[in-house]
Amino acid sequence: MQNLLLPNAAAAAPWCAQPRRRPSRLSVRASASSPSAPRRETDPRKRVVITGMAVVSVFGNDVDAYYARLLAGESGVGAIDSFDASGFPTRFAAQIRGFSSEGYVDAKLDRRLDDCHRYALVASKKALESACLAAGSSAMEKVDKERAGVIVGSGMGGITAFSDGVENLVTKGYRKISPFCIPHAITNTSSAMIAMDAAVGFRGPNYSISTACATSNHCFHSAADQIRLGRADVMVAGGTEAAIIPIGLGGFVACRALSQRNDDPGTASRPWDKDRDGFVMGEGAGILVMESLEHAMRRDAPILAEYLGGAVNSDAYHMTNPRPDGCGVSVCIRQSLENAGVTPEEVNYINAHATSTPAGDLAEVNALKQVFKDPSRIKLNATKSMIGHSLGAAGGLEAIATIKAITTGWVHPTINQFNPEPEVDQFNTVRSVKQQHEVHVGISNSFGFGGQNSVVVFAPFKS
Repeated sequence: MQNLLLPNAAAAAPWCAQPRRRPSRLSVRASASSPSAPRRETDPRKRVVITGMAVVSVFGNDVDAYYARLLAGESGVGAIDSFDASGFPTRFAAQIRGFSSEGYVDAKLDRRLDDCHRYALVASKKALESACLAAGSSAMEKVDKERAGVIVGSGMGGITAFSDGVENLVTKGYRKISPFCIPHAITNTSSAMIAMDAAVGFRGPNYSISTACATSNHCFHSAADQIRLGRADVMVAGGTEAAIIPIGLGGFVACRALSQRNDDPGTASRPWDKDRDGFVMGEGAGILVMESLEHAMRRDAPILAEYLGGAVNSDAYHMTNPRPDGCGVSVCIRQSLENAGVTPEEVNYINAHATSTPAGDLAEVNALKQVFKDPSRIKLNATKSMIGHSLGAAGGLEAIATIKAITTGWVHPTINQFNPEPEVDQFNTVRSVKQQHEVHVGISNSFGFGGQNSVVVFAPFKS
């Protein structure tokens, strides 16, 4: 997410164009021979595979149905009806309707929880089911719970719980604040509640990460590190968000970040279109089950794809605007590929951050051109064109779209490209209609307020 309101930052020098200085201890070795191609991880204890995944989305809670509607090019954006938005300049969002946690969350707890934690609990337990680690199963019983962890983050946390607490404080006094206000508002509650659920009980690494709209990718990156460092065998990771409430909508309106296309909300999220006027709020959760290859093979788990690597860094530039030259993002992409052990030439699919903001879309394209010298062979699409921007959950929902592209051989369209910017002419942006495509290596980008950049790299699993 990037935009719009704070004072302009000073012009930044194109530091990404400068050669990266390698540590001196490597330079001697490098001078003896030409640079070698990057190497992928081969140790099965350090290779990280995806064995399960689940969504809570505007298109429902089933991964296959979610991706089918993306492939169909449907828009999940419509008028807000969960509260009276008539007084706001933006009155639409990709709002989840009819969500039920029945069968996954205790009824008493469900009534108390903020939606962001409800989404996380349901998606996490469904992801474990898809990984053949359902509650009470023999496979789940055999998991070493001290080597199984959870890293699920949120950009906003339990914003409804906090907002309700503030309202009660102002209108009724502090004695009417719910004792659950703080526990259900803080961002680490999702990770904690997933782990302490009687059906899960994971006692390994457990924390949350909150890096605005880069949150989910930071969680994947960190979860993979826990596995590669030998601290965990299996990790539940991703992001969750439920910020379509008056203070959430009003806050982004105040930032001048949102589209105001109230007369036609289904076409409001239009990445790379010349007439884009801001992003569209979304909500939901996207969760992966990540395992070491050794652990997954030992229990004969289903393997959907391989997480090859990732990277995180900072623009160090502006609170809401991206660097126009794209340098922070291009460096992050290069570092993710180095971490993954792949070359830019191997990447042939990119799930873009592409929020439909005037500044952010082109800054990302500028960064991509710095890394990928032949963009014509890359399919580049924008999930947010259909489901809006789910903030801290966006990367989770988009990682799942990336993995589904790998497993199905189809990439979903980018809708609402009526008048594309000439800067994207070199890319195949999968305009309007899905395309068949064998993904060799795919990356998923997520960038957040504060200049938080994150990129993750996936590929088909090959034994």
